[in-house]
Amino acid sequence: MLLALSAPVLAQQGHGGDEPRDRGRQTEQAASPGIFNLIPADSVTEHVFKAPSGDLPYTATAGTLDLFGQDGNRSARIFYTAYVAKNRTPGRPLTFAFNGGPGAASAYLHLGLIGPRVLEFGESGDNGTAPELKDNPESWLAFTDVVLIDPVGTGWSRAASDDVARGFYGVRQDAESLAKAIALYVQKNGRLDAPKYLLGESYGGFRAAKVATSLKNTQGILTSGVIMLSPLIEGRFLANSDDPLSAALQFPSLAAADLEQRGQFTQERLAEAERFAMGDYLVALAGPSLAGQAADTFYARVSELTGIEKSVVARVRGFVGDVYAKEMAGPGRVVSPYDAAYAVPDAYPEDVYSRNDDPILEGYTRAYGAAFAAYARNELGFSTEVTYSLLNEDVNRRWEWNGGRGGESRALASASTDIRDLLSVIPTFRLMIAHGYSDALTPYGASRYVIDHLPPRLAAGRAELKAYRGGHMFYTRPDSRRSFAADVKVFYDAKATD
Repeated sequence: MLLALSAPVLAQQGHGGDEPRDRGRQTEQAASPGIFNLIPADSVTEHVFKAPSGDLPYTATAGTLDLFGQDGNRSARIFYTAYVAKNRTPGRPLTFAFNGGPGAASAYLHLGLIGPRVLEFGESGDNGTAPELKDNPESWLAFTDVVLIDPVGTGWSRAASDDVARGFYGVRQDAESLAKAIALYVQKNGRLDAPKYLLGESYGGFRAAKVATSLKNTQGILTSGVIMLSPLIEGRFLANSDDPLSAALQFPSLAAADLEQRGQFTQERLAEAERFAMGDYLVALAGPSLAGQAADTFYARVSELTGIEKSVVARVRGFVGDVYAKEMAGPGRVVSPYDAAYAVPDAYPEDVYSRNDDPILEGYTRAYGAAFAAYARNELGFSTEVTYSLLNEDVNRRWEWNGGRGGESRALASASTDIRDLLSVIPTFRLMIAHGYSDALTPYGASRYVIDHLPPRLAAGRAELKAYRGGHMFYTRPDSRRSFAADVKVFYDAKATD
């Protein structure tokens, strides 16, 4: 599965937007005639956003940015959608947003959170068979212009050829190509003087830190702030259920999910689980196996806080990260790592471990893809016969982490150093990290750990963690989407302390 939207697997080689030199001669031949001919010209339309504070006229542009290799040939076209307020006031912020995966397009953030239109999934909140596109009163357009970007291989962003595409599928190369696309947009539209922010979800949070670094180092553009939504920050904490610290950082999210399932969620009860996680739970997992009364008491407490049967907890010695999906919701039901409070009937109840399609990633949220394609055609005037790629699992499989592919290389991935450096050298840079409480894939405990271990002189007043009811895509809950939008507006309005 994809990480950003994907689960246990998260999910480029090359030179950012520049194709590898030894492939340069192949590029134009592969692209002409080719996929680029099927991508239409930019479409510009005029609209009015019905903001709570009054009508806000804006211009929408659905189009592409061209990247070129060292040989001068086009290596990729990157699709973007920009929403820019008309008659904007000086200093109006400009936010660039992307999802993660790697391999996920921006339709999730676009129609789920920040765009002027939002996709609703019925009264139950999980009906993807008949989704409804509505005006989004919580659109971030109320306080910032927005540019949503689909990285190469996602949405309608395409490389000149499959061979050239490899040059974009990697941590560094991806960050450099997106930094180049952002710089092109800024230059083309005369927005150098606008405060610039980055928003990234899941792997996109990790990506945002890397892009901010690349913008600074290769494009001479300094970022005012980064908003990370349900981010991966440290690969070593991602679904590493056999590591005591990783298990302890995930534990409060499992406790939050159990409280949600029981209808008993309160901040006080969650705080109790947080204290246990970083106290007795971590100590017990890091030490020798428990026995006798100590083991009985410990396993009973883990069971009480997670809803997992005590006998199962004892079998795995308290390391519940590999069993919660099948065990938290009772016999015959399975939960999603994207929201461990969300349970569906188990398609394979006879198996020990979960092998279900993910009920959120492969369920109702798949509707974002077709909904965005229809919205772009019908309302933005961008009509193409090219399929909109919401989740490209091939990108995920081919992704390069620190010079390698797979779990071991992914575990070495880190954005903490980028965060530290950005906070250190850009005095006005600020960081906001947002999570859903019951997200077991990228748990909020891991981000809290990262912030808590920043040097105090860097973090004070400039780095904050916010958490909301819900899972990885907590914004599908209208109440959480409203709360997040209000908090983000405060973040944009605030001035960083020196």
